[in-house]
Amino acid sequence: MTPAEAAEGADAGQHPAKALDDTVHQRIRLGILTVAHQARRAEFGFLRTTLDLTAGNLGQHLTVLEKAGLVAVEKGYEGRRPRTWITLTPAGERALREEVAQLKRLIHQIETADGA
Repeated sequence: MTPAEAAEGADAGQHPAKALDDTVHQRIRLGILTVAHQARRAEFGFLRTTLDLTAGNLGQHLTVLEKAGLVAVEKGYEGRRPRTWITLTPAGERALREEVAQLKRLIHQIETADGA
């Protein structure tokens, strides 16, 4: 679901859970997007350590995010050591912001129902 579709659904009274993006909402991918957003440019090893993942698992999730156009993967060298850096694309920034907005709507519904 695109952010525009999610916004339309929110306006039409659709439950916010239906507007969550499966690509973004998956726990590890949401973590990758969040760390990349905060760091602006995250090195593969930093992501792997921060999220406590194996290199293979992180690589698979990065492939999903890259194919979806949400991250850009840049390979290069730092000195003689190969490095991989991850940055959010503009679409990735939008998708992360929309996911957070939908999560806030869910939290608001719970707090409102609980009388908080």
